[in-house]
Amino acid sequence: MKNILIILCFITGLNTAFANDGWLNILNEGGNNKGIKCTEAIQNAIEKASKNGGGTIFFPAGEYLTGALKLKSNITIHLDSGALLKFSENFDDYLPFVEMRYEGLMMKTFSPLFYAKDAENITIKGRGVIDGQGKAWWNEVYRIESAKGPIPETKYQKMWGEQNPGIVYEPYYKRTMDKKFFRPAFFQVLNCKNILIEGVTFQNSPFWTINPEFCDNVTITGISIFNPHSPNTDGINPSSCKNVHISNCHISVGDDCITIKSGRDADGRKYGIATENVTITNCTMLSGHGGVVIGSEMSGGIKKITISNCVFDGTDRGIRIKSARGRGGVVEDIRVDNIVMKNIKEEAFVLSLFYDKDTKQEPVTEKTPIFRNIHMSNITGTNVNKAGAILGIAEMPVQNISFSNINIDGKEGFEVNTATDVEFHDVKVNASVGSSFKISDSKNLILDNVGSSTPIKAVPVIKLNNVSNLMINNNFPFNATDIFIEADGKETKNVFVKNNVFNNVSTPIKKGKDLDKKAIVE
Repeated sequence: MKNILIILCFITGLNTAFANDGWLNILNEGGNNKGIKCTEAIQNAIEKASKNGGGTIFFPAGEYLTGALKLKSNITIHLDSGALLKFSENFDDYLPFVEMRYEGLMMKTFSPLFYAKDAENITIKGRGVIDGQGKAWWNEVYRIESAKGPIPETKYQKMWGEQNPGIVYEPYYKRTMDKKFFRPAFFQVLNCKNILIEGVTFQNSPFWTINPEFCDNVTITGISIFNPHSPNTDGINPSSCKNVHISNCHISVGDDCITIKSGRDADGRKYGIATENVTITNCTMLSGHGGVVIGSEMSGGIKKITISNCVFDGTDRGIRIKSARGRGGVVEDIRVDNIVMKNIKEEAFVLSLFYDKDTKQEPVTEKTPIFRNIHMSNITGTNVNKAGAILGIAEMPVQNISFSNINIDGKEGFEVNTATDVEFHDVKVNASVGSSFKISDSKNLILDNVGSSTPIKAVPVIKLNNVSNLMINNNFPFNATDIFIEADGKETKNVFVKNNVFNNVSTPIKKGKDLDKKAIVE
């Protein structure tokens, strides 16, 4: 009898321990898995766990429906396999407005689907699916954008106007601001630390999907994101964050797959918080405007970024770094390594300070964007429309860029315009139209063991115009080549062509009519 009592006490103790182990099964907390909205039950469970110091809100298999959820410190949302958590299509379920960041601009608008502010130790994990049911939001944007003339304001647009008096933005952004309708991100947390998102699938986001803002120590691993053709439904967008780790993710979305940002224009510079110490590795990107993109909202600065061991298949662009006059901020210390690209509809690489095309040269100020210290290596691209474009502005050329061990098969080659300290080492570009390397208005360059396996008749492999301080060396075209170098421009000078073997080249150097006789040294 004594032994039986001991066993019963032990079992009772276990049950008590498990009952208080911090796990809250949402079905025991007033929720349901029949697709009936239970926002209040889920939020109450979060509050209950928070009062006890934290805990896990557990969603067993089944279908759940909710409105916006406010996460707290030490809270885990755990979706079991077979769990489908849907977010409401009723815009009222995302009221009241909260402070959030929309495309780099702070404002008050709809609550993100998952939202938190000034919290820590937040986790979303499991093998379940979270569906933002974004179509209702997309359709409202399309309705506003497609209107032929003025249309009555909705209550949400009136609310936005009332709650955002005196908001400041640049004239080019007026078209967006005039909508007064700003969709919520799927997951946006502000000024939080120790964030973990693991294993789950996100789909049909109303706007950007995973968007930590002003956060420290963010880990996103093993997740899948599926958004169909839809407006601004980026995958993962850390903004003004530090110590971010993105790995083993599978992304196919309606806009950029992964984008690194830090605020827009004066508002971004006001906060002045860079995104830094970011690692992106072992990810696959399918549909998307860009595989990994930096900018264009980078006014707070972006630095110390590594991108490695990724596959881009079917994205519009591969690596894209973009900004424009007026943004300000510095993008620097970027490393991209071991990437495979295929079926890239535009450029494999873009570094452009002409995201807003209609800008004019201006004095260098805090509004001048800077790109520098960016290095790409060990990259293969096939069926690419254009190998790459480096486009600086006259007052701030793109600086210190290198490409090493690159192989690209595509329609067009590399274009370099208004840049300094650019190097190509062991780069082969097999273009079907035009030169493999077209360089203009740039200086301090090295082209070392570069070329094309498919040179085009009467088209130079390397085309130069107004280029100075250039070394072209260690080149040995294996295939019969008509013209290897064509140089022109009154500003072209100090071009050194050394240690090359041109046995298979009909015309090693073709000189243009404006080229100074002393510009090229052989």
